[in-house]
Amino acid sequence: MSFAGRHIGPSDDDQRRMLETVGHGSLDELMDAAIPEVIRWHGSLDLPAAASEPETIAELRALAERNTVAASMIGLGYYGTHTPAVIRRNVLENPAWYTAYTPYQPEISQGRLEALLNFQTMVTDLTGLATANASMLDEGTAAAEAMTLARRASKSKSMVYAVDADTLPQTLAVLRTRAEPLDIAVTVVDLDNEALPDEYFGLHLQYPGASGAVRDHAALVAAAHEAGALVTVAADLLALTLLRPPGEIAADIAAGTTQRFGVPMGFGGPHAGYLAVRAGLERMLPGRLVGVSRDADGAPAYRLALQTREQHIRREKATSNICTAQVLLAVMASMYAVYHGPDGLRAIASRVAGRAATLAAGLRAGGVPLAADDFFDTVTAVVPGRASAIVEAAAERGVNLWLASPDTVGIACDELSSEAHLEAVWDAFGVSAVAAVSPRVPLERTSDFLTHPVFHSHHSETAMLRYLRRLADKDYALDRGMIPLGSCTMKLNATTEMEPVTWPAFADMHPFAPASQTAGYTALISQLEGWLAEITGYDAVSVQPNAGSQGELAGLLAIREYHLGRGEAHRDVCLIPSSAHGTNAASAVMAGMRVVVVACDAEGNVDLVDLDRLVDLHRDSLAAIMVTYPSTHGVYETGIASLCAKVHDAGGQVYVDGANLNALVGFAKPGRFGADVSHLNLHKTFCIPHGGGGPGVGPVAVRAHLAPYLPTAVSAAPFGSAGILPISWAYLRMMGPDGLARATGVAVLAANYVAARLRAHYPVLYSGNKGLVAHECILDLRPLTKATGVTVDDVAKRLIDYGFHAPTMSFPVAGTLMVEPTESEDLAELDRFCDAMIAIRAEISAVESWGADNPLRNAPHTAAMVTADDWDHPYPRSLAAYPDGVDRASKYWPPVRRIDGAYGDRNLVCACPPPEAFA
Repeated sequence: MSFAGRHIGPSDDDQRRMLETVGHGSLDELMDAAIPEVIRWHGSLDLPAAASEPETIAELRALAERNTVAASMIGLGYYGTHTPAVIRRNVLENPAWYTAYTPYQPEISQGRLEALLNFQTMVTDLTGLATANASMLDEGTAAAEAMTLARRASKSKSMVYAVDADTLPQTLAVLRTRAEPLDIAVTVVDLDNEALPDEYFGLHLQYPGASGAVRDHAALVAAAHEAGALVTVAADLLALTLLRPPGEIAADIAAGTTQRFGVPMGFGGPHAGYLAVRAGLERMLPGRLVGVSRDADGAPAYRLALQTREQHIRREKATSNICTAQVLLAVMASMYAVYHGPDGLRAIASRVAGRAATLAAGLRAGGVPLAADDFFDTVTAVVPGRASAIVEAAAERGVNLWLASPDTVGIACDELSSEAHLEAVWDAFGVSAVAAVSPRVPLERTSDFLTHPVFHSHHSETAMLRYLRRLADKDYALDRGMIPLGSCTMKLNATTEMEPVTWPAFADMHPFAPASQTAGYTALISQLEGWLAEITGYDAVSVQPNAGSQGELAGLLAIREYHLGRGEAHRDVCLIPSSAHGTNAASAVMAGMRVVVVACDAEGNVDLVDLDRLVDLHRDSLAAIMVTYPSTHGVYETGIASLCAKVHDAGGQVYVDGANLNALVGFAKPGRFGADVSHLNLHKTFCIPHGGGGPGVGPVAVRAHLAPYLPTAVSAAPFGSAGILPISWAYLRMMGPDGLARATGVAVLAANYVAARLRAHYPVLYSGNKGLVAHECILDLRPLTKATGVTVDDVAKRLIDYGFHAPTMSFPVAGTLMVEPTESEDLAELDRFCDAMIAIRAEISAVESWGADNPLRNAPHTAAMVTADDWDHPYPRSLAAYPDGVDRASKYWPPVRRIDGAYGDRNLVCACPPPEAFA
């Protein structure tokens, strides 16, 4: 069977039965009816014919072999690290972890949430600060979020942000990208030789510096506070096992990456960035925060804290457009800390520091001056006029160094650095080897860290294996069953797609390795960008944005620069439909635009009359419109081509959010029906797994006139999360043009099949041509809620008892469920879901006889609850535990009952609770 036959769940016979239910004779007939002819594309994608799984693996191996994996001593925030095999096999390569969704349904996410709480505890302990979030996208974007947090929190009126000249260069570039549209002036200061500005709202320090230098920043922090500024310290967590943490000199914020905690470099990502804050700033912290609440029995339970603060809910009032994290990588980093414990991490750090000290001793003995005497892992050698030749000589010996300037060479030691690597470096410098020396640790840490029992309990492989299994067993992911989340496209991530991610030739590449060593990656990225351009009808694609939110920002910044380049800086209004993803509005604000909301009509379409009014009102200042297509309401809007024309006539640009591209591939191209720019969610349409809430990739695709204006630093690495691009490359290579189009057709068929089966039980809120939906449908529970009091929360939690993850709740319409089945669920699973929803509808009808004590309000039911000695509910235990259609042999039992989120927000606990809390 072809890969497409394996990927697409419904068989040909299943599709015929589904088409009969929907009322169409073929997929082509269905798509012709559903998609407006004005945007319909009838060609065939110009992509290579589908390859088999073995052929694809062979082609990827050939690409990998074109990469040269040298010993990397470049540093700059990316380091060689050893991923313990027990973590690689049981987290990174385990679908129980990588196919899970963001833990918005906490009752079925307790394992991931515990792992993320470990992550937060690890970060707060090492930085010495009060609260950390559950990961950021990378160090550069974490530093940018810290900058805007400082601007919000500072009492200074200044718009100047002072940045340490020894900051990582890629971080400085991201700071400048983010600062410019917000009118923040980034001022670089050589803190060894220059004074701080007279007025500034924030100060960014690198610790240790990019040069490796370890400086005492205590006086600078005090001076900044005296000036009313907040201080961010971008700190290396491994160094903080030996060095005094930022919190002990009163730093306000710490930012950085956890890459060197067991996460491969991956040519730049994905890696879990971190952000931590002092007490008093936790309510301003962007991103996700895991906290401890309690369930219906009063037992401790984890959930995402402060959920109403999520940026996509706050829309244009958002302070950040972050709506994803790097959960899978944060889990890996946290488990690295759990596995090694504080003593193990100190030992690794001491070994790294010892290598650096020995390297420095050899260079000094050979007469090579060093830029700094105090360092942790990185030594900068001063070699006037010789730097390039030395870097080349080291590369010939299999070691990559950093060409810091024509006169300086940076050499970074890491967990994998060996005596042989040091000898190769000394040889490149023309100096002799010396005996190993002990490190001298400046600003030595005296405080304890990682004192919680979880970091002292799982140091044997047996213990770690069982701990990971125990956490995974608590969770619900695609390896258990369907996750029918609207707007999230939770299709299966095939094993063959995932396999190359851990190959050393892809995993162990530094993002700044010489181009001569990265030919395989360059070819893969170029091919992928070309294929994505063909699929979308655009002229250029950049894969650098490492999340959909960053792709949005990149596209809007391109539009902004385009208008500036045409002398039309006054164009700053961004029209956004009321139904749009909330990140759209947040991204527009971050790009320096004013958001104006366009109404939707009763059918869920953009109201073209209101659009006309607003276009006329803002004609001279219109920069862009952001519209999701198919709409966030799950409909192919017939007016999209007219919408594009109206905005273009007024001088604006059209941004089509690519979140719903799974309903277009092979049938319509945004770049051909009027759009100027889109971001594409590779973690949706193109099979990169969601990983429990990240990683993601959000490439930006543009027409030719915008290509010169694409920003070059929206994330820290040149190609963003390049390490997972082989997944999407493999998906496209194995599906081929025909398979991709068939997948789109089946995704639309599945959504319409679900809508057809459930329409008699729950109203389908919106539909398009001939009553059809696109790839998702919205079930309206508001009439049932009004009549019975049963809410979407009750239905979502009762679905857990039936063995399902809930659909998307109350988005884009409050009181509704949005269902997206995708093409990879077979008919049996689609029917199982529909049967469950129909059974729940019958339960809703029986609520009046049960009263408030009913199986929906009490859901989910745990094994402990239904096996307790006492049972005083008016419905039987059997109905609670095994509702109609549930297979008793494969029953999923949630570990906790319904969680009280409001209690947790009032009593914010964002670090590991003591074991006694669970007694």
